[in-house]
Amino acid sequence: MMRLAYADPPYPGMAHRYPENTEVDHAALVAHLEADFDGWALSTGSNNLHAVLPLCPPDIRVAAWVKPFASFKPNVNPAYAWEPVIFRQNPRRADRTQATVRDWCAANITLRKGLCGAKPPQFCDWLLGLLNFDPAQDTIEDLFPGTGSLGVAISKMESMANRGLF
Repeated sequence: MMRLAYADPPYPGMAHRYPENTEVDHAALVAHLEADFDGWALSTGSNNLHAVLPLCPPDIRVAAWVKPFASFKPNVNPAYAWEPVIFRQNPRRADRTQATVRDWCAANITLRKGLCGAKPPQFCDWLLGLLNFDPAQDTIEDLFPGTGSLGVAISKMESMANRGLF
């Protein structure tokens, strides 16, 4: 059984947009992910990648959530239309019976979810594939659950596995 985690904290400098209004110590967060989980993923902003990436071990990978529909902000050009996802894959090897997961996902942003940066269902499904999550063998902890969208995707996958559809 593998222990996995997903972290989608307030991105550096953005804590003021969340109810807790508390900056996250990304160095401590990455250390926690490394020490306590077999595989993990960490979302951040494209303009924060230069600060977060050096905190990570050298064998991680960076994937991309590309947003075909994104919020365009006045006087911001180019638009912020992608987000990096730093990840260390579940060490259990994928085999030829599994579909190959791309290191990018194209999914529109969510609107009116009550929290800035809420992830869409397609993103959550992709993330579970990226981590090679197997509901029969693994556990996954959502360290910053926000709107709970990852929990919904996990429940859906577990339900499908229980019915023999996964």
